[in-house]
Amino acid sequence: MNGLGYMELDKRSADLLFQVLTEREETASVAIASNDSFGGWTKTFTDPRLCSAIVDRLAFNATIIETGTDSYRLAHSRAQRAGQH
Repeated sequence: MNGLGYMELDKRSADLLFQVLTEREETASVAIASNDSFGGWTKTFTDPRLCSAIVDRLAFNATIIETGTDSYRLAHSRAQRAGQH
């Protein structure tokens, strides 16, 4: 999955994602990228209990890599523009 947090998920979509994460828990890896912190995921998962359950599933025995708040794409674009002048 890539780009979690760009769109609000309707209840059915959020429930299906929760089901997939539950079935994969402790049996297979899951990689998710998001520009938002876990606290900001309530915008994507509007049901607070479901949001909490999804974060719980993802964070349990997880390796969380925080790369910072700067966008790689934005920094790359700025560097390219700076090099053109």
